[in-house]
Amino acid sequence: MQKRMMITGAGSGLGREIALRWAREGWQLALADVNEAGLAESLQLVREAGGDGFTLRCDVRDYSQLTAVAQACEERFGGLDVLVNNAGVSAGGFFGDLSLEDWDWQLAINLMGVVKGCKAFLPLLLQSKGRIINIASMAALMQGPAMSNYNVAKAGVVALSESLLPELKPEGVSVHVVCPSFFQTNLLDSFRGPTPAMKQQVGKLLEGSPISAADIADYIYQEVAKGEFMILPHEQGRMAWQVKRQDPQVIYDEMTVMCEKMRSKLGAS
Repeated sequence: MQKRMMITGAGSGLGREIALRWAREGWQLALADVNEAGLAESLQLVREAGGDGFTLRCDVRDYSQLTAVAQACEERFGGLDVLVNNAGVSAGGFFGDLSLEDWDWQLAINLMGVVKGCKAFLPLLLQSKGRIINIASMAALMQGPAMSNYNVAKAGVVALSESLLPELKPEGVSVHVVCPSFFQTNLLDSFRGPTPAMKQQVGKLLEGSPISAADIADYIYQEVAKGEFMILPHEQGRMAWQVKRQDPQVIYDEMTVMCEKMRSKLGAS
């Protein structure tokens, strides 16, 4: 490996922290995001941390923009070793309240953005025998209430990663999928849903998390080095996933109770 990485959604949050964690190891970073001001700040921080690289505005819904970033990586770095599909948006709302436009927006970014990222960068990763790190969510595994479009998009990222794992292993390309729970981030900036009170509920969960984006980036770094496929940064998330695999009905019952509480809270707000 020549220490060359590309990260989508690198202008803030977890994407920025992943960039900084690898920058401390002297990596070259290609940083992509729709937020150009955030990208400039990320690149400055990357350089202060000991890395270097370049930025490009990129909307992951547009495949041609992703292939342009791949071309830039080839021209500036001579290739790529690690792809991080991190760009994502948050959403919430009960299924009956979500519009089909809400579904299209969510799937276009959180699922198809990852599919397109893998497709655009695969030729470079096949050359370098590199790695794909897809950022999903515990929502992919636990399917909490009032976030069906988000759950489905993130579950698709896990299924895509599980599909690529056996396909690409013989080609020398490693695949990892990360499923964080709630953590301190700016994900609410992109929140979209039919109920304003839902955004407040999600905000409380994010603020109440004991783990930061920097903590998660460090955990990802360690687990990728070990060769772990499914990376669950939160201890509670690991415990919940263990329970669900042993007795799924326990989790389904828990989610039903949680849903009833949410409905009563939202009704009162």
